[in-house]
Formats: sequence, structure tokens, C-alpha cells
Amino acid sequence: MADIKNRLDSINKAINQAEMISNPMFDTVQLLAVSKTWPAELLRQAANAGQTRFGENYIQEALIKITALTDLNLEWHFIGPIQSNKTKDIATHFDWVQSLDRLKIARRLSNQRPESLGPLNVCVQVNIDDEACKSGVAITETLAFADDIAQLKNLTLRGLMIIPSKTDVVSQQHAAFKTAYSLFEQLKNHYETVDTLSMGMSADMGAAIEQGSTMVRIGTALFGTRLTSSAQ
Repeated sequence: MADIKNRLDSINKAINQAEMISNPMFDTVQLLAVSKTWPAELLRQAANAGQTRFGENYIQEALIKITALTDLNLEWHFIGPIQSNKTKDIATHFDWVQSLDRLKIARRLSNQRPESLGPLNVCVQVNIDDEACKSGVAITETLAFADDIAQLKNLTLRGLMIIPSKTDVVSQQHAAFKTAYSLFEQLKNHYETVDTLSMGMSADMGAAIEQGSTMVRIGTALFGTRLTSSAQ
């Protein structure tokens, strides 16, 4: 418990430092704990240390944790690829979906979202570096795709999520994040619900915040080296 709390404190301090350098609206960047492959007991420790937002990639694994932690007031984000046969569980058990990049999936999520839960918050995943091996909507197609999403009654468009190419070159990190921020600003001008730019992970969090990220997705820095999981 002490180790998780110390790591969480260190991450939040780093976020605050990056905000003070670049963000006039200090203390606005949210931390999403990427908890895939980690057991519910460890997530409970993080929650007891103050963390409330958790991101999961694998639906079966996530449902076990969500069930085990129902006594806590947590916010669950689905951040992995979405298969058609998983949309009902995602629509029913998650608060957010950050990896939306297909209209077919968006329609299924909207149709399967229980009315009692209110609209599902969604981010469009953008393939910011146009990588063939990555999911995401092309930059040139993002605004049109967002228009389609905004028409679905049980979804609320909240913003964008990106996973840039891996690089240690700071200038390259900044270039991808700057492009994403420009696209985010265009989206904000069209939709009053848009307020979230999810970008930045353990290795590039500082650069992402400097370029306008409002939410960073942190796994390794909080939980350590990821465990292997077969749960899909």
C-alpha cells in the first residue's frame, strides 16, 4: 500500500510540475491509471490512496475487477480495441470508451447502453502518426467521424485519444502531441461537450501535458512492469 501511494504521489507531483510550466489553468490534467493485467487488490490499494479513474483493455478481466470493486466509487474507462461481441458488456459496465474508431461499434454501444445509466462518454481514437499497425481514425477523417458519433443519442462525445509512435526524441513527441491538440481545438469549436484530450503515458507524460493533454494514461510508473494476461 505504501509503495502504491508513494508512486501515485510522485506521478501527481510530476503532473503538477508539468502543468505549472505550460498550463495556465493549473490542476486540470486528470490521471487515468492503466490497470490491465493487475489484480483487483492492487487497484483497491490505489483507490485507497486516492486514485478513482482506471483504464482497462480486456473486457473479461475488467468485469472481474469491476465486480470486485463495486463498493468503491470508481470511474471505468475502456481503452482497448473493441470487438463487436464485446460491445454490450462495455456499454453496460463502463463509464467511458476512449478507443472508438468505427461507426459500427459506436452504433452498437449506443443501442446497447442502458437508459438508466445515461449516455456513455466516448473519445475518438486518432491514428495521429498514420501507422498501418495501429487502430484509429485518420486525421483527415476525424471531424466527419465525430459528426456521426454526435448523432448517436446514448453517446456523449468528450474528445480525442491518441497513441503516438514510440520515440525518445522529445521534438518528435511534441510534434505528434501538437498535431493532436490542434485537432482537439477544432473539435471543441464544434461541440460543447468536448473537453478531453487523452494523450501521454509513463514515458512521454511531460511532453504531452506541455502540448495540452487533459488526461494522461499511466500504467508502468504506477504499478510497475506489466504482468502477462491471457484474458481477452
